[in-house]
This record gives sequence, structure tokens and C-alpha cells, in this order.
Amino acid sequence: MTAAATIGVETPLQEDVAVLLSLADAVAARLYPEAQRRPITPESLAVPGTPILVARIAGAAAGLRAVIEHGAGAVELKRMIVAAEARGRGVGSALVRGAESEARRLGARAIVLEVGSRNTEAQALYRRAGFTCRGPFPPYRALPVSLFLERAIPA
Repeated sequence: MTAAATIGVETPLQEDVAVLLSLADAVAARLYPEAQRRPITPESLAVPGTPILVARIAGAAAGLRAVIEHGAGAVELKRMIVAAEARGRGVGSALVRGAESEARRLGARAIVLEVGSRNTEAQALYRRAGFTCRGPFPPYRALPVSLFLERAIPA
């Protein structure tokens, strides 16, 4: 039996977390032209109001997800990645559940996110988690490569 992932809020200024962010950028680079990507650095995420959830399996960073406070009762989920060796082990679902707990702690009533139209694996995960389509939200605008999803947080 393999160990389950533990989810915790951590600083993005750790080497293993930076590796996961680089992996997320590499996946985006494979799917989208440079003009349609938004690279993120550990430093840009190391700000108040941006909890970084890190999934660890046996102490190793296996995935991450940023939760950004948007105000008006919503949080945005951003930059989720699961390391290749951890895929199929429930890490993505655990990160979504952890993000919902964090959103609830922050007092949010809804979770919003943008996902690339070519990122079918992530889309399937979000749909299984109950996310539905919506229009763009600030600071985004409609683009052919972007889908916008949301989910209410149950009371």
C-alpha cells in the first residue's frame, strides 16, 4: 500500500516547491504558445493572502496549489501541479479538498479558477469536484485557450 498525501500550507520559497512550479510552467509551455502563458515564480507567490498548499507523500513534495483571495467572497485556485510519479494517487483531489478547506477558513463562499482549454486532465478533475463553467473574472479576459470554472462552497 502506498502512503497517502498530506496537505499543508507552506512557503513557496523551498527548493522542492520551486521544482514543482517549474514543472507547472513546463506543462504550460508544452500546451500553449508563450504569449498565452502566465509564468509564476516562488517569489510572486510568497505574499500575504496567498496560501500555498503542498501535498507531500513520505515527506517528498508531490503537488501544489495556490489559493488567492479575491474579495467579494471568492478565492481563486491557481497553479496546480502534481508530480508525474504521484499521479493517479489522489493528490489532485486532495489538493482540491485542501483548497476548499482553506477557502472556507478565509470566509469565501465560492472558488473560481481559470484552466487551459488543452489541459483536459485538469478539466476532468475539476468537473469531478463539482466545478461548472462561468465567464471570465478579473483580471482575466475571454481567450480561446481559457476556460473559467467555479464552485460554491457548501456551508
